[in-house]
Amino acid sequence: MAARTHGSATRPTWAPPSGKPPLASRIMRATWRGLPAKRHDVGWEPGLLVPAADGSPLITDHYFPRAEGDFPTLLVRSPYGRGLPWSPMYGVLFAEQGFHVVLQSCRGTGGSGGQFDLWRNEAADGQATVSWLRERPWFNGTLGTIGPSYLGYVQWALAVEPPPELKAMVVQVGLHDPHALFHADGALRLENALAVGVGMTYQHQGMARFVKATLRLQRRLRDVTTAQPLRGAHVPALGGDVPWLDDVMSHPDAEDAYWSGASLAAVAQRLKVPTSLITGWHDVLGDQTFEQYRRLREAGCETALLVGPWTHTSALQQGWPEVFAESLAWLRAHLYGDPSGLRPTRVRVHVGGQDDWRDIEDWPPATLGSPWFPTAQKHLTQQAPPDSAPLMSFRYDPSDPTPSLGGPLLSRTAGPRDNSTLEVRDDVLTFTGPPLTEPLDILGPVAARLSISTDTGHADIFTRLCDVDAQGRSVNICDGLGRLRTDGQEPSQITVPMSHTAHRFAAGHRIRWQISGGAHPRYARNPGTGESPVDATTFTPVRITLHADSALMLAPLARGSGPSPTGNS
Repeated sequence: MAARTHGSATRPTWAPPSGKPPLASRIMRATWRGLPAKRHDVGWEPGLLVPAADGSPLITDHYFPRAEGDFPTLLVRSPYGRGLPWSPMYGVLFAEQGFHVVLQSCRGTGGSGGQFDLWRNEAADGQATVSWLRERPWFNGTLGTIGPSYLGYVQWALAVEPPPELKAMVVQVGLHDPHALFHADGALRLENALAVGVGMTYQHQGMARFVKATLRLQRRLRDVTTAQPLRGAHVPALGGDVPWLDDVMSHPDAEDAYWSGASLAAVAQRLKVPTSLITGWHDVLGDQTFEQYRRLREAGCETALLVGPWTHTSALQQGWPEVFAESLAWLRAHLYGDPSGLRPTRVRVHVGGQDDWRDIEDWPPATLGSPWFPTAQKHLTQQAPPDSAPLMSFRYDPSDPTPSLGGPLLSRTAGPRDNSTLEVRDDVLTFTGPPLTEPLDILGPVAARLSISTDTGHADIFTRLCDVDAQGRSVNICDGLGRLRTDGQEPSQITVPMSHTAHRFAAGHRIRWQISGGAHPRYARNPGTGESPVDATTFTPVRITLHADSALMLAPLARGSGPSPTGNS
């Protein structure tokens, strides 16, 4: 490779080292099917020392095409180590396609120096790494970033002040707001917090230790999530103290000084770097992706959105062929100037129930609308009620909390599940529409507009949309949880966002609205006293009453299909 000029400095000739990627990475690469054929053999330069912003050494591996010519660079910064699956998924696969790949362990992880501190060092360390790149003889001045989950957060951090070399970003099932990962409307996302604690503590130490720690948490999950108080209960299950975990669990207010600077939502409001966003309908970070897509569009930033039938983890497993193809096309378009792989529309979504993909111009394709109302007969109708009278009530007992089932989780139980065992409980209300005479498509955001009274003044409301087939099997589509404080027996109004969906209810299927007082251990139990769920030792049952003017708000019905507005089951 001949000497060349980048900026104003002439770079010396670079002699690529002879190392091959790790054997385990090559073996995993050989197991994947449905991926593009490789263009280049891959070389590996491991263990490079990159100075962080404070001088701490960041351990970095460099993957590269074994070929003559200039190639753009992809920066992948991770707190989860540089081994499996990151080495084959990003190092090997993208180097095969003609990219230098810089795979780096965040400070305090994977052998890198310094101390890992959730979100607080990523912007400065990302900029320090780009400064280091500028001195590499193989760096041609064209940079992209890619990665999932926290690897998405470090991309947003770099984009706080995007370096001039940054030409494209690919944020896969990505994080930009740590507070929203751990809390929902003041309620603690308990199972998420514990899973993140295990991942951040053990994954960078190798897959064997990570798997062992995950299994240990699964065995002890009930003991941890039912402890009174929750504070510190995770220590035996996680194999030791995780100092930041109690902190994130005990700061539910996003305005608390603890979270200052954590959210990078505002980055998308001014970004000009072309950014591809990828998520799944059951991704724990799906709502964060939809939020950033909206902000990027409002900012006039070039962006694309892919939403598949995936959870947070399955997007990188069963969904990897689609995710990889989408990511590669975006990077080739913006780092190579080759748009031939891009789809003609900005958005592609998988339509559940139909099991098909749909290309559309934008998301959401329609605004919120089409209310469905509950009746005393447990029906769901489009006919508005005459008043706001009490309709139905149930008792939520935190000593026997309504269990969580499926949905957007970080565990293997995530995703769509048969809700039959859940819906027979006395503390779960269901309202069901009539059998549909034609297929009905819902594309866009879903929400619940609830009128609720309680006898204690403190309650959580979990609300879920389900698809009931002709055999009576009820499968969750999307859901959400809201926290309310009521004034005695007077009803309070609350709107609970239930995420987004693209789903076809087939002819003969029915729409079901499910309402309960929680979903444990996905969310920590509401103690019913107003006390923090992290420190509560006393739990009080609450009677929750639903009023008739409550409504399930669905995106407008596509193609006008469905039952008459007054139909009942």
